[in-house]
Amino acid sequence: MKVAIDFRPVVVAPYSGIARQASALYQACRGMQDVEVITCTEAPLDHPVRAMALCPARPAPAGMQRPRARLKFEAGFLPGALKKADVDLYVATANMGLPLGRKGRRKQVVLIHDLFQLTESNFHRSRIKALAYRLIDRLSIAWSIRTADAVWCPSEFSAGEVARLFPRARGKTRVLPNHVAQLPAPDGAGLPEIEQSFWLLVGTREPRKNIVFFVETWLRLRKELQLPALVLVGDSGDFPALQGVEDIYWVSGLTDAGLASLYRQTQCLWQPSYAEGFGMPVVEALSVGTPVALARGSALDEVAPDYLPRFSPFDSAELEACMRQLVQKPLQKGLREYADWCQRYAVEAYAARVQELVRELFQSCNG
Repeated sequence: MKVAIDFRPVVVAPYSGIARQASALYQACRGMQDVEVITCTEAPLDHPVRAMALCPARPAPAGMQRPRARLKFEAGFLPGALKKADVDLYVATANMGLPLGRKGRRKQVVLIHDLFQLTESNFHRSRIKALAYRLIDRLSIAWSIRTADAVWCPSEFSAGEVARLFPRARGKTRVLPNHVAQLPAPDGAGLPEIEQSFWLLVGTREPRKNIVFFVETWLRLRKELQLPALVLVGDSGDFPALQGVEDIYWVSGLTDAGLASLYRQTQCLWQPSYAEGFGMPVVEALSVGTPVALARGSALDEVAPDYLPRFSPFDSAELEACMRQLVQKPLQKGLREYADWCQRYAVEAYAARVQELVRELFQSCNG
């Protein structure tokens, strides 16, 4: 069997969550018996991925948000390249991106990480751009879901959203929990020097991350209590009103080793999002023994043990009560239960599930 995987996310944003899952899928398929794996992408002429990928001859910076370039790749290049390579299974890895046109005997899968492009107000520099991208995303996602033989989602929540918005896809939607790689040894180079204890939040850009809600509650409560400082992994430019606030530290451009250092140093990771398709930071923090306090709802209900503290992402009184609880009695770090929980997202579990889904796809098609 020959499997081709869309590697554009790996080229354009190699440290993103979607890119990590594309790479994990590539490695999982490489470990399958009698399977040949190739990658497909656009890339600059000097990019090393060209040595291992089906790639247009023209140089191009890969990306999923350039409509004209996407059309050239998905309609002009990809169908012919996949046919010529005699590909049996093609996997689009970024919520969309299946080739346009007839697929013939080839089977196709789309990974739907979440559908917040369609259901939430995402961050854009202008209203016109936001409207244009929402329309393009809607058409592209709908096409990929309709033409896919299977839709793989990282959580029951995301699978449910696919079924809700695209009811005809219900029968072909499956859950493939994300692979969460082991973090490298911590490296604190370039991190701010913080002498006091701190709470950590990872990911701030999108409104659904709920940062303003969390910080406003923290600011109000710290007038009464001595709360830990806050370290926010994100761009402070997205929150001008929070720049220069005492005991708030912004960190961006982190390596995996730098992020590992923050996970290990923090007293607790907070995840206040009201919409998550998976929740990678939650599992990453738990994997190194750091406890998590998180909002109820969306995929966050699935990625952490039930005994960890939770709060409504819309009720500041609940969040305040949770903060008070953790100030009076901080969560214990280094529990074995955290690491045991994370084994369900380890490479062995992920590879086994990928093999199961591929077998199911071809058995159902042959049957």
